[in-house]
Amino acid sequence: MHFRSLDEFWPFYMNQHSKASTRRWHFVATLSALFFLLLSLLFRWWFIFIAPISGYGLAWYSHFFVEGNTPATFGHPVWSFLCDLKMFSLMLTGQMDREIKRLGKRPVLSVF
Repeated sequence: MHFRSLDEFWPFYMNQHSKASTRRWHFVATLSALFFLLLSLLFRWWFIFIAPISGYGLAWYSHFFVEGNTPATFGHPVWSFLCDLKMFSLMLTGQMDREIKRLGKRPVLSVF
């Protein structure tokens, strides 16, 4: 698939993250990556290498074992990274459910 903009890619990205637990895993993944980036700035530079491992590792876990699909990162790494940050900010500000409704999707209830 070819996407010309982030706005075009966003609905596809959200379809790949239809379960609430997948989105929660992504939130924790992004938070952990940011944590290790902060540690690398404040304490030891080598923590920067752990940031992508923890971030992508947790997020990919959710795709393989929760959502049951292939991570969008494999086909669209830049768009996926930007959408992950958008999803993280929407979740952080409590606007994710509204965005799901806007896109015409019902949240899938699942246990974290």
